[in-house]
Amino acid sequence: MLDNLLKKFIGSKNDRELKRLWAKVQEVNALEAGIRALSDDELKAKTPYFKEKLAGGATLDDILPEAFAVVREASRRVLRMRHFDVQLIGGMVLHSGKVAEMRTGEGKTLTATLPLYLNGLAGRGAHLVTVNDYLARRDAEWMGRLYNWLGLSVGVVQHGLSDEERRAAYASDITYATNNEIGFDYLRDNMKWALEDFTQRGFVFAIVDEVDSILIDEARTPLIIAGSSEEDTSKYFRIDGIVPKLKPEVDFKVDEKDRQVTLTDEGIRHAESLLGVANLYDPSAIETLHGLNQALLAHNLYKRDVDYMIKEKEDGKGLEVVIVDEFTGRMMPGRRWSNGLHQAIEAKEGVEVNAENQTLATVTFQNFFRMYEKLAGMTGTAETEARELLQIYKLEVVIVPTNMPMVRTDFADTVYSTKNGKKKAIVEEIKELNAKGQPILVGTASIESSEDLSEALKVAKIRHVVLNAKHHAKEADIIAQAGRKGAVTIATNMAGRGTDILLGGNPEGLAKIEARKRGVELYQEDGRETPEFLAIVEEMARQTEAEKAEVIAAGGLHILGTERHESRRIDNQLRGRAGRQGDPGSSRFFLSLEDDLMRIFGGDRIKNMMSTLGMNDDEPIEAGMVTRAIERSQKRVETHHFEIRKHLLEYDDVMNKQRIFFYGLRCEILKGNTKEYVLRVATEIVEGLVNDYLPAKGERDVAGFKERFEQLYALQGVDLDAIAVLSQEEAVEKLSALVTEAYEEKERRLGSEDVLRWHERVAILQIIDSAWKRHLLVMDHLKEAIGFRGYGQKDPLVEYKRESYEYFEQMRFGYEDEIISYLYRVEPQPAYIPDDDSYFREPSEVQELGPDELGGLLDMGLPGDVVKRVMRFSAGGLDEE
Repeated sequence: MLDNLLKKFIGSKNDRELKRLWAKVQEVNALEAGIRALSDDELKAKTPYFKEKLAGGATLDDILPEAFAVVREASRRVLRMRHFDVQLIGGMVLHSGKVAEMRTGEGKTLTATLPLYLNGLAGRGAHLVTVNDYLARRDAEWMGRLYNWLGLSVGVVQHGLSDEERRAAYASDITYATNNEIGFDYLRDNMKWALEDFTQRGFVFAIVDEVDSILIDEARTPLIIAGSSEEDTSKYFRIDGIVPKLKPEVDFKVDEKDRQVTLTDEGIRHAESLLGVANLYDPSAIETLHGLNQALLAHNLYKRDVDYMIKEKEDGKGLEVVIVDEFTGRMMPGRRWSNGLHQAIEAKEGVEVNAENQTLATVTFQNFFRMYEKLAGMTGTAETEARELLQIYKLEVVIVPTNMPMVRTDFADTVYSTKNGKKKAIVEEIKELNAKGQPILVGTASIESSEDLSEALKVAKIRHVVLNAKHHAKEADIIAQAGRKGAVTIATNMAGRGTDILLGGNPEGLAKIEARKRGVELYQEDGRETPEFLAIVEEMARQTEAEKAEVIAAGGLHILGTERHESRRIDNQLRGRAGRQGDPGSSRFFLSLEDDLMRIFGGDRIKNMMSTLGMNDDEPIEAGMVTRAIERSQKRVETHHFEIRKHLLEYDDVMNKQRIFFYGLRCEILKGNTKEYVLRVATEIVEGLVNDYLPAKGERDVAGFKERFEQLYALQGVDLDAIAVLSQEEAVEKLSALVTEAYEEKERRLGSEDVLRWHERVAILQIIDSAWKRHLLVMDHLKEAIGFRGYGQKDPLVEYKRESYEYFEQMRFGYEDEIISYLYRVEPQPAYIPDDDSYFREPSEVQELGPDELGGLLDMGLPGDVVKRVMRFSAGGLDEE
């Protein structure tokens, strides 16, 4: 009650926000006369003028009124559309990083040009994210004429583009893209081996079109790039076959305390000869070396019926390795060891090695879009999801008033006992309205129901068009003409979204069809329409205006919903197709007690009541009780879906921190900071060794310390016994100086730091990428199994956070040890390194070499695939072999 009183006297939060924005609109309107007086060249010169002001310290907010006035006037000249005042409000809402709820037909596409131009002036990229390729391309071409005329570049990202085309699109001032493509490009970029290959340049400002569809409906499913977990599972059996031929204490040493197995120098040479590998520490052999280490672990530290059991699969097709919980002794089906250990045990036991597809990279839409410095959205229906948008994305919803008063009539729902009775009533209503020339848009919940209704209309001899969201371009053309006299259009609820339905028909759409028939060019070089095309538009406008008057007289567009969707928002979207810009219109939903929503939530009770009252299948009920029951059930379903999305996000938030750390590390390596990284890790490991083996109090494990240090750093002539008696601080200082000096000495021996930098980059990327891939596999299995912790009275999310952190730390320590062990052992020879990191980029960029230079490559210790690439694209014309 108090809230209602406050709203009455001071207005709602939305009212106060609108009042503030109306003041800004007056500023823009005050500039209109002066801006309109400018010549085309003077208007175009405003873009460099704005950029100069920004470079001089002005903010985007400082130039907003004038920039909006310039866009409005340029749009009037180029697109023949002048922004309404409410569209200026919508533009300001978007620029401020909020969601603008604008009714269907209020011109969201044009509204977005205002903040996109303003933010595009900063030169850091402004993105418009939409739901499908057709809308991205259509809007980029349509609104691109305006941006190009004003001197800003426009790009569009859609399926099927090459990396070069994507890079050019993202480098544009304004980029139109689909949500899937922009998300997958982020994941693909963070799998690349050179910064120059990245397509994106950062996440500064984005407007998400149909924000409810992308950030709400599609947020239940994360984006995943998947691939085979291992290229060739037979390698595990090949590696497993040589393990019995390696001798303990001679070829390898087992550390049961730390559960580690380490190859000796003699063991490395023996394994190389058994495997037919020239150098296990060559970057191309890192996977083989890793597989051998895991096979040694499997044979020497993991025992059958103690650490694991062999059990028949649930489907009865073969045997599988099942982990035994070391604390409870219970089997843990679905859990798998990480880093290829599980596969090594499968090979050891002779069961099928799991070759399932594995997640290589993944991100949820929630966490992807939260990376933007400023995120905004627009839709016709966001109010029902305002709580989720605020809670998940920190996005406030501002309801923008309509340009003209809304006069659509929304009739009460009509409920029938059976689907058959409902279908008969729908056909009768369509026949009745069609007879008086009223256009009808029929919304269905599925392709199946749209085709079923189409059959019924064919029997009734009613001409109609069926759309079921299969072809976006064709769909938009048909939807655009759904307001013509007598048109009957059956569409799935979401079909044609983003396309205006004009009463009497869309004159521009009809003119384009006519222009193609007559062979008339549509646009001039500066983006404006040709005079010939404008003449056809005027001709079509005269026809559609006459038809529009007849349609208005018949009652405008009628929306006929064939069932309620589980979300109120989808129903509102369908209703919103009618009543645009003050047009008359109407809507009605036809339901049956056999519809899914009704059947699940109380349909039987209402059906029994109808039978008791003696009502038959063809008699409808229009009771407020039924409508309220439907709305209650919709709210329950919406809450359930919100919980699913929230649950997904809670789990992905854990992975997101790890993902940001890992991708950040990759970028540091790609920037060339490899030496700093190696030396930092080398000294951190030294500190860890001292803490583990040389404690300040208690007995020191000098033998273990010496063995582990030699395994990692392979340094000769170091008096480790003398260091082992020093204090911890002195030992750390002495060892850090030793490992740093040893590494820098290696660099001096090579005579070229470029060679070592190159080897560092190859080795680090191969090792950390393999580790991350294995970690994602572990996380997949952990996520699948963690729910069972609930049966043990434990919170699965808390357990997931704890275990995923432990797994991540294990992965990090593991790859850091592997990197140090490899780089301190490897002895690359001074040799040619392809210019400009061409190994990491396109093969065509590799510098051409003569036969003599190529001969030298074979002995320099480069990975075989690198040598092959250089040879393949060289002037020497040597065969790959």
